[in-house]
Amino acid sequence: MGERYTLPVLPLRDTVVYPGVAVPISAGRPGTVEAVQEALEGDRRLFAVAQRENVDDPTPEILYKVGTVVRIIQTHRVRGGVQLLVQGEGRAQAMSYEPEGEQMLRAVLLEMERQAPVSAEDPGFQALDRELRDRAAELGTRRGVPAEALNQLIQGVDEAGPFADLVAFYLELPTEDKQKLLETLDDEERMRRALVAVERELARIDAQEEIQARVQTELGERQREMLLREQLKQIQKELGEEGERDDVEEIKKRIEALELTDDQRTEVERELGRLERTSPQSAEYQVIRTFLEWVTELPWNERTEDKIDLARSETILDEDHYGLEKIKERILEYLAVQALVPRQRGPILCLVGPPGVGKTSLARSIAHATGRKFVRQSLGGVRDEAEIRGHRRTYIGALPGKILQSLKKVGSNNPVFLLDEIDKMSMDFRGDPASALLEVLDPEQNNTFNDHYLD
Repeated sequence: MGERYTLPVLPLRDTVVYPGVAVPISAGRPGTVEAVQEALEGDRRLFAVAQRENVDDPTPEILYKVGTVVRIIQTHRVRGGVQLLVQGEGRAQAMSYEPEGEQMLRAVLLEMERQAPVSAEDPGFQALDRELRDRAAELGTRRGVPAEALNQLIQGVDEAGPFADLVAFYLELPTEDKQKLLETLDDEERMRRALVAVERELARIDAQEEIQARVQTELGERQREMLLREQLKQIQKELGEEGERDDVEEIKKRIEALELTDDQRTEVERELGRLERTSPQSAEYQVIRTFLEWVTELPWNERTEDKIDLARSETILDEDHYGLEKIKERILEYLAVQALVPRQRGPILCLVGPPGVGKTSLARSIAHATGRKFVRQSLGGVRDEAEIRGHRRTYIGALPGKILQSLKKVGSNNPVFLLDEIDKMSMDFRGDPASALLEVLDPEQNNTFNDHYLD
């Protein structure tokens, strides 16, 4: 510690000056300009100290106690103030701040001497100095500092303590952290803290570069995809296939609007990808497109709400049919059970009788009474099992079975479904449709019925 002396105060916002470092400063506040003028009239020295808060008119409470004595190297008058180049000379502690003039402050200072290591030849100290210089050089390179300027900067400071001050000045740290480094008088401790700060900044740069690399990779892939798609559009336009691709976009929008399970959506999107990669002139294109159109036109979530009113149902049955009392009573019993237990897997109603006695009209009346849509599918003369289970999508012209075809036609997934003339089915070498119909009619199995066309 030395003798006390006074100097004009140069308050700094977001800047900490270190001994041995030349710093450009803009002075525009009246108190600062007054302090610079007094220094220029004297020994050109100022007490540069950081503010705790970013205010225009700093008070003694706003200023830190520890700062740096600086000497003005150059000045340049500009509109609204002065441009300075100052050189840090040494640390000092303000014992007090005293107002002088209109807005200037003067500091009563006590010089602070840095604590050099016991032995600069100590291997541990030398290793610390070497590591700090190497990591600082790497940081400068990563920041884009030219190699020649970087070497001059690092080799221009021989002593370890002043080099730690130089590193601390160029680090991107908050003012509070830079102030703590300034207040650390022990050279070795200041070097350790500076090295930790350098490592943190290198780690931050690594993270930023990794993020930027991922972003650039993703952007590159997207730009490549956009370019290829644009080229594909131009090729299709030349070939007259532009309208086909518009249809694909329409199918894609309709698929996005469907409420499908994860497995269903995965399969549909896989087929959509195949469609986009397939030439519209190929036979496979038409097979895939027909499949996707069927998928988008099926009533996956289109249901009609049941409106079971037994009195109304009885009235409808009586209006539509004369007599048939036992049959109508059985139908009303069936509807009563459905009203009490909506999710019950009840038996399938089987209507037996010669032609013209009202079997089909009874089924239509049930649909009217329950508020559901009505589907009639005649099975007379059906010989092929694929008419029930659907065709495999292995050839052009494959279609779903009559069950799905009827659901698509009616636009509801819970209609009253009449399978008419089931006694007139027959079998041949293509299979037995009656056996396939068993899965459709069995209440324990029909909720898992799969059409081969959608597999």
